[in-house]
Amino acid sequence: MTAKRPDLAVIEGRYIRLLPMSPSDLPALYAAIGRSEVFAQGYGGGPDAYRATLDEFVGWAYTEFPWGTRNNYLVCVNGGPLDGVVVGSTTLGDFELEREHAHIGWTAYDPRVWGTQVNAEAKLLLLGLGFDAGFGRIKIQTDVLNERSRAAVIKLGAKLEAIVRRDELRADGTWRDTALYSILINEWPVVRDGLESRLAKWGDRPVEYRER
Repeated sequence: MTAKRPDLAVIEGRYIRLLPMSPSDLPALYAAIGRSEVFAQGYGGGPDAYRATLDEFVGWAYTEFPWGTRNNYLVCVNGGPLDGVVVGSTTLGDFELEREHAHIGWTAYDPRVWGTQVNAEAKLLLLGLGFDAGFGRIKIQTDVLNERSRAAVIKLGAKLEAIVRRDELRADGTWRDTALYSILINEWPVVRDGLESRLAKWGDRPVEYRER
């Protein structure tokens, strides 16, 4: 066994930085992802998991982000007019040290940064963190109905392993099928090069909100 859980620390990227998240950060996260369209395709349990007020969102988030067992990060813009603004969250968790498995998930972004540099660099940083910590397989999974998320995972270069049927309960009481993907350590160099190539097209342009 070579894998170990990474220390929870700030991770600096070119366009974003990942900051360790605590319960006190939930109001800033709500400002970014407390929107019905974020939950519409399955995030957090689907549309019925959407919480319209800050107090409701905070109550929901305490169970969505178990503190202490996962590395939860705020995704913040690095540079430009949005420097320091929280635009989402992501997590590295489900650490199985003996099997050298980990999981990137619990990811959501402000819709105004969908299609920007944010997701590509967040995945570049977290995949690098996981593989550098000795993990050999990192899974990424999503509701089979979440077409946006599935397209983004495939674009990373992750491989579909299975459709896990009747896997998790949605907020509306129905059972979701889960699309399970993974990236292995020997696949990481190609995936890394692809992410770096995608980011290079942005040059020195900072993250900016997109019109929706």
